[in-house]
Amino acid sequence: MKNYTITVNGNVYEVTVEEGFTGAASAPAAAPKAAPKAAPKAAAPAPAAAPAAPAGAAGAVAVTAPMPGKILGVKASAGQAVKKGQVILVLEAMKMENEIVAPQDGTIATINVAAGDSVEPGATLATMN
Repeated sequence: MKNYTITVNGNVYEVTVEEGFTGAASAPAAAPKAAPKAAPKAAAPAPAAAPAAPAGAAGAVAVTAPMPGKILGVKASAGQAVKKGQVILVLEAMKMENEIVAPQDGTIATINVAAGDSVEPGATLATMN
């Protein structure tokens, strides 16, 4: 057995790896041994802020979809003040829930999707000021 320390998205894990292979029916080779906090949720990285928004009701910062998926929930509404990292939407992709977060402090100008909508990568989900 060998012990390794692995860092994934800033979370440190201690893992033990079995040496050798005993056949196809053997248990998985690596399993988390200890983590400093609860298992991390699958979270989408903060979408890049795109300063290309048309004039009018849309905000100056676009919050875009990082991957294709389905909107499971809308956690913020137009006019609501949000902090950087606060969850705005929940996007389901490949049977995982991904939190779409505010890229900066500001106010939600528009929410461009509703629960149940399917989105493509790069689609504008919301805009902020």
